Amino acid sequence: MSRKNARETLYKLVFEYLFTREVNEQTMGLLFLDASLTDDDKEYIEKCYTGIADHYDDLTAYIVKYATGYATVDRLVKGDLTAMLISVYELVYVPEIPSSVSISEAVELVKQFSTSKSSGFVNGVLASINREVRNHGEDN
Repeated sequence: MSRKNARETLYKLVFEYLFTREVNEQTMGLLFLDASLTDDDKEYIEKCYTGIADHYDDLTAYIVKYATGYATVDRLVKGDLTAMLISVYELVYVPEIPSSVSISEAVELVKQFSTSKSSGFVNGVLASINREVRNHGEDN
């Protein structure tokens, strides 16, 4: 199983989280019924999902800092915010994932699930965050 499918599952969980502000174990359990998800995928999803919830305020602070013209995360398209939360969490807390992979996957998620204009915006915001958190864009 590719990490791409795991990220799509994570995307669905984080998108729901934006509306409820609660980790939903029931939804996660239902999504984990997908036979194509490996144990490693499930571990990655659970780690990132709970990590995003635990660090939501810090992660959104990074996003608002670089999302020029958006004073609050409430003004961002939820699909864009979802993908950026996943990527920023990976950039800050999962250094073994190369930043280029994390950012590229976020851009692919918004191409699939958000608006047609989202990919350039998301890429720009994440590139700026990457420069700050990963030693000016160099992968650790």
